[in-house]
Order: sequence, then structure tokens, then C-alpha cells
Amino acid sequence: MTVYIALLRGINVGGKNVIKMADLKRTFESIGVSDVKTYIQSGNVLFKSNESEEALCNKIEQEIETVFGISLEVILRTSNELEQLLSDCPFSNEEIAEAERLSEVESLYVALLKHNPLKEKLEYIDSYKSESDKYYIVGRNVYLLFKHSIRNSKLANNLYKLDVATTVRNWKTLSKLNSLAKALEN
Repeated sequence: MTVYIALLRGINVGGKNVIKMADLKRTFESIGVSDVKTYIQSGNVLFKSNESEEALCNKIEQEIETVFGISLEVILRTSNELEQLLSDCPFSNEEIAEAERLSEVESLYVALLKHNPLKEKLEYIDSYKSESDKYYIVGRNVYLLFKHSIRNSKLANNLYKLDVATTVRNWKTLSKLNSLAKALEN
């Protein structure tokens, strides 16, 4: 069985689309996936399944809409894809250390895309790259490094221009999810 990590977009943010993790876990179990575990309140769910990514996304999205009345996008990565994402970080340790020194909040993030963006869409966000906000796109992942807060970033606020369903997680969360996924494989 494949270990998957589901990253739900837009739940439990600012008091909107509130879903309790125990309820979310039960919802996942009801669609037939196994070994379901949630991590923090922002919609991270680990589980095992033999189904394809596309079939799982459709099932999860439909079940969440049925049970909770919330229409949202689900981004999936396998345990192996998440491990590869972490090893592919294009920023040097020096760049990350400098950004963390200048920022009072998290500096390193990854925007996880449902599918690869079209090349013509890339130029829309390229104009928001700056000395303070850097990005690299590797497949379905956009690595983001901010020397200031992500909240004030024009780059982060314009990722929607890629025209792909996206959800963003910080590096610490992705690292923890990777550890949990590896434990689930054993």
C-alpha cells in the first residue's frame, strides 16, 4: 500500500471552513483508506491506499463536501514524493540562514500544486520575484524563500496566477509530515 499525505486547502483558517481533526479522520476512514492520521489543525492527513491519486482526490473532495458542506481542493503527495521534495530544496543553507536571520517568522515554504503549471503562466509570477522573495519551481512544487513575512509577500499573494490548485506549507510542517509518513510505512 502507498502512504499518501493529503494537504487540504483552506480549512481552519481564520475561523472559516472549520473541521475538527477527529471528524476529518472519520471521514477519510469512511472512504476506505487505512491507517489514517492527522497532523495539526491545518488539514494534513496521512493514510494508506492502493488507489490512484486522481481517484483519491475526487473521493476525498466529494466526501468532504457531502459531510461538511465545504468545497475545497485536495493536494496529494506520496511518502516518496514528499521525501524527494525535501531533498530537492534549491536554496543553500546560507540563503536559508540569512532569510531566517532577517525574518522574525518562518522563511522557507513550499507551495504544493495539484499539477504542473503551464509555461505561459510562469511569467505571471516571475515579475514578483525579488531580492526579498525568491522561488524555484520543481515539478509540482514551488519552493519559496522569504526574507520578510509571507503575509506581506507579493509573490505569495500572486501564486494563484499559476492557475493551478495550490496549498502552502512551511518547511517544519513538511519535515514533520515526512517523519510521520516514514513511520507509517513501517
